[in-house]
Amino acid sequence: MTEPSETPTAPDDGEMAMPSSNGSDARAAARIASAVLADVAIGVTLFHPKPDHVAVLVAAFAGSVRHVFAYDNGGVSAEIRSVLDRSAGVRVIGQGDNVGVGAALNGLAEAASASGARYLMLLDQDGEPSLELALGLKAAMARLSLMLVPPAMVGPIQRPVAGRKTPLYPPRRNVAALKGLDPVEFMATSGSLLDLAAFHSVGPFRADYFIDAIDLEWCFRAWSVGLSCWVDRETPMAQCVGSGVIRARWLPVTIARQPLFRMETYIRNTVYGWRLAHVPRRWKLIQMAYLPLQIALYWAESGYRAAVLGRLLHAAVNGLRGRLGRPAGAA
Repeated sequence: MTEPSETPTAPDDGEMAMPSSNGSDARAAARIASAVLADVAIGVTLFHPKPDHVAVLVAAFAGSVRHVFAYDNGGVSAEIRSVLDRSAGVRVIGQGDNVGVGAALNGLAEAASASGARYLMLLDQDGEPSLELALGLKAAMARLSLMLVPPAMVGPIQRPVAGRKTPLYPPRRNVAALKGLDPVEFMATSGSLLDLAAFHSVGPFRADYFIDAIDLEWCFRAWSVGLSCWVDRETPMAQCVGSGVIRARWLPVTIARQPLFRMETYIRNTVYGWRLAHVPRRWKLIQMAYLPLQIALYWAESGYRAAVLGRLLHAAVNGLRGRLGRPAGAA
């Protein structure tokens, strides 16, 4: 995470001017940002968060955005809870049990809708929260609202992080890009701005997926009902997957290093997605070719342990049979 600047800057589209020279200008800038984001709620999913991460979140939005919802998905200490409870505009929801990312996202969307917000910016505790991010995505959403295919979600371009795997979003075919905005098949929910009316049209995120491929499935579902997903190339945010990278020796293939239960869940949900009509056939074929390579690479990293391969293959079988829900090994 990076510390947000004290004085937010506006998008470059000329919609607003953000002064930035002294204390009074900074206060004026904050008031402008607050007005522009009056219909935006912030929703962050917390799972065993670090105090400094929460401090950045509070510094970025508390007092500037009317509604900030923090979903306690487990491991939020009494100290952090106290900080959140004392912060202006911040409301903690959730019961402190790990219900999975999908259920937490749905809880945030429901809370934001009940607050009267039109948009919800989704974050996790490892994102880069800032008013600049929110302002940039709001400006992008305003431009996209004029499209024939209305936007369901717009997210930032991913800034690479050394030693980590950066998500890549394939472009959507047969949809024209705009200046600085690219239509994509799917994107990560973290850092994205969600249109809440579109959310209710598309339906909730799949809670039975628990943690992996939730954003992919939802975005494909959005496209299938005549809505769209976009990446704003002028609004960057560092985003990475896993704790490192596993690289193939002889092929240009890399996967994120992550716990075994996460890899199992990814495999299960990916295979289950092959059963869904709204997931495009071309994407299923790509995954059918790529997933065995990912499995082989993860197995090799484990030292070719038979037990690991067995669990990965069993996860694929669970996907084929539709056995979803909370994975074994989830904290």
